Amino acid sequence: MRILRLITAFISIPVIFISCTPAPPAQEQQPASPEGEKKIIATVYNSGFEHSHDTYNGLSTTADGKVYYVLCSELMDVAGQMYCLDPAIQKIEHVGDLTEMAGEKDMKVVAQGKSHVNFWELDNKLYFSTHLGYYSIINGMEMPGVPTGDYKPYQGGHLLVYDRVTGKAESLAIAPGGEGILTMTMDTKRGLIYGITWPTAYLFRYDVAKKEMKNLGPYTGKAESVKGEEYRVICRSIAVDPADGTAYLTNADGEIKRLRTGSDVLETIEGEDMRKDYFGKYEVSTAGSMAYNWRQVFWYAPENVIYGVHGNSGYLFRFDPKKPRLEVLERLTSEPSKLSGMFDQFSFGYLGFKLGPDGRTIYYLTGGPIYVDGKRVKGEDAIARGAARALENLHLITYDIPTGKYQDNGAIFYPNGDRPLYVNSIAIGNDGTVYTLARITENGKTRTDLISFPGPLKK
Repeated sequence: MRILRLITAFISIPVIFISCTPAPPAQEQQPASPEGEKKIIATVYNSGFEHSHDTYNGLSTTADGKVYYVLCSELMDVAGQMYCLDPAIQKIEHVGDLTEMAGEKDMKVVAQGKSHVNFWELDNKLYFSTHLGYYSIINGMEMPGVPTGDYKPYQGGHLLVYDRVTGKAESLAIAPGGEGILTMTMDTKRGLIYGITWPTAYLFRYDVAKKEMKNLGPYTGKAESVKGEEYRVICRSIAVDPADGTAYLTNADGEIKRLRTGSDVLETIEGEDMRKDYFGKYEVSTAGSMAYNWRQVFWYAPENVIYGVHGNSGYLFRFDPKKPRLEVLERLTSEPSKLSGMFDQFSFGYLGFKLGPDGRTIYYLTGGPIYVDGKRVKGEDAIARGAARALENLHLITYDIPTGKYQDNGAIFYPNGDRPLYVNSIAIGNDGTVYTLARITENGKTRTDLISFPGPLKK
């Protein structure tokens, strides 16, 4: 969630190819890297969207090697924009405007400002969903933005499908309650989409073949729609067992939930949970962390288990639903974070966690402390809406599943010495190139855009 901007703007972006050029030096230099710190130099792209804001997930590679991503907007009347990078020719194509793709062009409704989820590929089509990016602060909480002028309220997040052959997008359904879609995954084998809305946390299932939306109701109390004892932060990641189609998620209290294929009843798995001492202690009704939720997870077919990372503590874990048993494996944070004993630099933990194309290497983008004149630069101890506690020192971590080998591959920098900030997405190309979306400052202006850098297994 982002703080409300009180300005609005209107733009029109043509479907064109845009050259990918490195960003020029920023106006304000960030602190220099510690002496001897291993550096990874990133390539910066300019997609041409001046209003782009922080993006969470919203980035995936496809079977043909292309990179699809969404740049978000927090403005009332400017939608998020979808792009595609073809690494083979280093060109970016503007794919579409999320409001137009949702069929809401000229309706004068609050824009489809975000896509908070990754893309799921099936039969040359990409499935994803939209979310609002325009908020109002009501009783000290971020809530769906109150429109001004002749604009009407947000109509709800859409499940979208984009046909990569025809270049056309179609809205499949609108989220229950007219809410935004915060979390989404897809069982591509059975054509089922699972999602969670914001702020009430309606859990839903959509059957692509039947074109049927099923609202299973709020899954975690009143979720993020209230302030106080009934507040519960919403899970951002759902894992699906491809063998039987069971979907798994968590709640802030640390319960691991299960939804079996075809069932409308969300079960709590007995005998195991996320309340581990290593993960920390949390007041589950307090905003500013993911509490006992897992942050990001994926299903690992060779072992029939879930691998995931806990937000804030940064611990990697393996969960076997059949036993059930959760094992804490390794602290996946950067080496500087480990040495300092700090939690992750981003108060919610990081979403840039994914299995690489080799089927065995986990990639994780995580922050770390920065030292100036030998002293650590400190920020806020708790961030109410989830943000970086201080200037981030982004590192690429890899973990080899079969051998259990952890490696900090170094800190990531732009060519001018600046650091990528607010990184919560990751995609890995077939050649080992790592892609993410980050804040970039040039000519005194800051935007979020695509960057890339070589991973340790780059060919």
